[in-house]
Amino acid sequence: MRSLDKYKGVIPAFYACYDENGAVGAERTKDFTQYLIEKGVKGLYVCGSSGECIYQSKEERKLILESVMEVAKGKITVIAHVGCNNTADSEELAAHAESVGVDAIASIPPIYFHLPDYAIADYWNDISAAAPNTDFVIYNIPQLAGVALNIPLYKKMLENPKVIGVKNSSMPVQDIQMFKDVAGDESVVFNGPDEQFVGGRIMGADAGIGGTYAVMPELFLAADEAVRAGDFQKAKDVQYKINRIIYAMCVCHGNLYAVMKEILRARGIDIGGVRKPLPNIIEGDKVKIQKCIQMIDEAIDSLN
Repeated sequence: MRSLDKYKGVIPAFYACYDENGAVGAERTKDFTQYLIEKGVKGLYVCGSSGECIYQSKEERKLILESVMEVAKGKITVIAHVGCNNTADSEELAAHAESVGVDAIASIPPIYFHLPDYAIADYWNDISAAAPNTDFVIYNIPQLAGVALNIPLYKKMLENPKVIGVKNSSMPVQDIQMFKDVAGDESVVFNGPDEQFVGGRIMGADAGIGGTYAVMPELFLAADEAVRAGDFQKAKDVQYKINRIIYAMCVCHGNLYAVMKEILRARGIDIGGVRKPLPNIIEGDKVKIQKCIQMIDEAIDSLN
């Protein structure tokens, strides 16, 4: 049985790093990668939803991944999301990801048109075939993709030996159990919704990939450690703190990622803003963001 241990842990979804002109910033990408490595995370999930991939060109996504790999290769696990809304572009990104040495590729299903399961399977298998030596992770996020992974489709995909599991961002936590039941320890199920990290881990998720991890990795690492130790009271307490912070960040005018990038800027990590049509922060957000920083700091202090 193949070892999947390199995928088990806290894996932040990597944020897009832009320069002052809004272009992808290679040096800022490298700096952010090093910052997260030093925090002790298990890996990085690059060019996914949190990375604003749908607003970027193939060339930009390649540059981001190359910059991440320049720093991260051989140090932590890297999963590259390569899904585009057509097969050819996705195949190109998959082949590129394999060429730079990622551990796995991942993809959402095609969006907009509601395709039958067999067409979705063909899409994923075509992408996987373009990176034949690389593990493949299905990205299930029905609330955004408009298509939900079901058990028959998952079983069909597991006929492909490169498919190792699911990044499950559906909200029903029981979906994790359903997917885990299909292949057990021969698969990896990643919890997606950050607000249910602990619940997902207890339900059977082997790891987590999430969009708010990078702004407060200490808290997710602590929650993961508590679950592993069976200290579920501590895990619950940390999760509650995480959720209150997420709710506080979401009341700003700016997009959640714009808010989190401003928090990182306060930490000395400047990775720019967000790309339109995502809204950047406004002046009125700054007091709210300062409160979020205080909440994160107090929550981290409470771990000691």
